[in-house]
Amino acid sequence: MTDDVLAEQIGYYRSRAAEYDATAYGEIGPARARIARIVGRMAPRGRVLELACGTGLWTEAIAPVADFVLAVDAAPEAIAIARERVGGGAVEFRVADVFGFAPAERFDVVFFSAWLSHVPADRFDGFWAGLRDLLADGGRVLFVDEPADVSAKEAFVGDAVVERRLNDGRTYRIVKWFIEPAALVERLRGLGWTATVERDGDDWVLGEAR
Repeated sequence: MTDDVLAEQIGYYRSRAAEYDATAYGEIGPARARIARIVGRMAPRGRVLELACGTGLWTEAIAPVADFVLAVDAAPEAIAIARERVGGGAVEFRVADVFGFAPAERFDVVFFSAWLSHVPADRFDGFWAGLRDLLADGGRVLFVDEPADVSAKEAFVGDAVVERRLNDGRTYRIVKWFIEPAALVERLRGLGWTATVERDGDDWVLGEAR
């Protein structure tokens, strides 16, 4: 079941790439300003790996403050948009499934936005073990996601599985769960991480783990 839903999840984001910015962020101008503010606060400097980079709105903000960004996504359609968007800075894009991605490089920061909530429960521990292997000494994991109190917007069709509809009417199942900050901090502590998770407005949480 998990593998089937994850395959649909990739298909969904491939098909959604062209409409993603408008449906996820609404007006791009205010979204860019908010993203820039958050990136300034989180300070993802040095060598940065961005997982599930999507259409590159976060990559665009990270590139000027990082020494190098490797941005990865399973959807080539999203990567194509990101490449067009991010014209400056030392940025490399790669098409790869996040769950199977194992680069030889090590990074000062691993960053992901709206990705942690797509990691299935049975892959959570392994995902964080893999993140540890990606970090250089003293490295950090930074993430942005959605809090539990906005979960009513989704159409749940199973435990942490929702159905999403594209503008053309096609539907896909994807993994989706929502962040309870205290519970997530405690779970990560059990895996050997020291983490903080804070609110940013009503709809996002910002996390850091070491």
